Amino acid sequence: MAILYALVARGSVVLAEFSATATNASAIAKQILGKIPGNDDSHVSYSQDRYIFHVKRTDGLTVLCMAEENAGSKPFRSVLLSSFFVSGSGQWRRRIPFAFLEDIHQRFVRTYGRSVHSAQAYGMNDEFSRVLSQQMEYYSSDPNADRMNRLKGEMNQVRNVMIENIDKVLERGDRLELLVDKTSNMQGNTFRFRKQARRFRSTTWWRNVKLMIALIVLLLAVIYGVLAFVCHGLTLPTCL
Repeated sequence: MAILYALVARGSVVLAEFSATATNASAIAKQILGKIPGNDDSHVSYSQDRYIFHVKRTDGLTVLCMAEENAGSKPFRSVLLSSFFVSGSGQWRRRIPFAFLEDIHQRFVRTYGRSVHSAQAYGMNDEFSRVLSQQMEYYSSDPNADRMNRLKGEMNQVRNVMIENIDKVLERGDRLELLVDKTSNMQGNTFRFRKQARRFRSTTWWRNVKLMIALIVLLLAVIYGVLAFVCHGLTLPTCL
């Protein structure tokens, strides 16, 4: 198994963890939690002996895993400046471990929501340690994990191309504000057109109704006039 240990923490408070082997990974992981610089979101890796500790922190929630040095790619050698070595941020050897961390982060937030901000230490461990175990196994042994991660990378590339194309349109002078104004004007014109169309249909309908009533009244008047002539008087004396 490539990924041997994982935890989820809020600051230095561990909320859930799982270890697939008997090591001191938990103790080292807690030291790393205190070494992450600042409070900003970060993606970093630390090297310790033949293991790499990968860390992803987003919105105050930290997800960490310990993987074998060759997890996600071929082994590499690095010179340790101290007990820990911070590796580069864009290297292929971190692909699968960081895909695992992203997956765990999404699952944890989706499952517990706002409660992560007030949970006690190991408050989610009973339930979520099983999720950590299952996903560690999946990302360590299932080839589909790497294929899915590459697919996500390709989708991100397509998204970046779309963003670049939008930026080029804006650079040509068609500002976003102007585009929004144009869209708003088009929506306003469409609304006014529909309102005028409904008003026109209503006016036409009433005009037709009035014309029909006038024709009926005229027809009744003609019939009455004929009857009055035939019956020798307005009261129709000879016909009643």
